[in-house]
Formats: sequence, structure tokens, C-alpha cells
Amino acid sequence: MRYIHSKEELKIPEGVKVHIKTRIVTVEGPRGKLTKNLGHIAVSFSHPEKDIINIELHHGSRKNVATIRTVRSIINNLIIGVTKGFKYKMRYVYAHFPINVNLEKNDETGLWEVEIRNFLGEKIVRRVAMQSGVEVEASKNVKDELQLSGNDLEHVSQSAADIQQACRVRNKDIRKFLDGLYVSERTNIEVDS
Repeated sequence: MRYIHSKEELKIPEGVKVHIKTRIVTVEGPRGKLTKNLGHIAVSFSHPEKDIINIELHHGSRKNVATIRTVRSIINNLIIGVTKGFKYKMRYVYAHFPINVNLEKNDETGLWEVEIRNFLGEKIVRRVAMQSGVEVEASKNVKDELQLSGNDLEHVSQSAADIQQACRVRNKDIRKFLDGLYVSERTNIEVDS
């Protein structure tokens, strides 16, 4: 079955500029500027009013229509990123061997690197490079907690996933060995009071 015309509407908050040209979306706000290439998705954008963007699709199948909501969510996440930012909190979990984590900035690439030592008592040093635009710091008031923050949700969440995947327990019963670094909380950097 084909859907003749499908449409999603997205409101743009004050202080945010959204510019779309050849399906490359650029969002500017108080926290900075983000760009996302949506050229691989066959949707059309229209700008009926100053603060509204319409995402439309003509003669699409059910799967094609599902992409409209995805595109809307991607642009909405970019808008939240340039207004509030994203923050992920990760906790160290260990039963016996305390996990040591060092944070350092790579001089060549300018990206943060997380160095994980003594995971399950292993001598292997695990190094995880963060994505661009992601800041990482040890929590000041909570023991054994990392805080990843940035404007791009995809980069922040992928960095958190990379850290979690580096500490996967192999060749042991994962029901007993629950050690690792896990995401404990997802929030925004600027929280509404």
C-alpha cells in the first residue's frame, strides 16, 4: 500500500536558526552550531512559517513513511543540542578489583581519551577515544562516576557506548561478573529549573 501524502511538523524554539539546503540541515543556537547530512533520505522540507518546518513525503511505502518521524527526531535532537546540550553519567561497577580511570586530552587530535586500568585485575590498558565535541570529566561529588557532555547526541551516546563496550566481560559467566562502566543517567547540561 502506498501513502499518497505524509507530513510531520516541527516547531523551532526562539533563538534557534535552522537552515536546510539540499537536505543538509544546519542548526545554530546559543551553544553552537551542528550540521547533519540527510541526503540519503528521500524527504522534502518546506518552511510555511517562520518557526515551523514541514517534513513531507509523497507516494511512500510504510517503511518510507516511517523515516519522516526519524528525520523529525534527528532535527529535534540537533535543536536540543544547541540549546540545552546532552550529558551522560557513567558509573564504575566492580566487585573486587577497583577500576582505575585516567582522562587525558590527545595533543595531535585534540580529542579526549579515557584510559581504563585494572579491569577485573587484568594488566591490559584499555584506551577509548571520544568522538569530536565530547568533553569528559570525573564527577566531583560522586565517587566512581564519569560525566560525558556535548552538543551532538549521536557523538555523546556513541562515546558512552564505546566505553561500555571496551569493558565487556569475555569468557566468564556474565551473570556473576557484572563489572564494567555503565550509563547511569541521561540528562541535559542546562536543566530547566
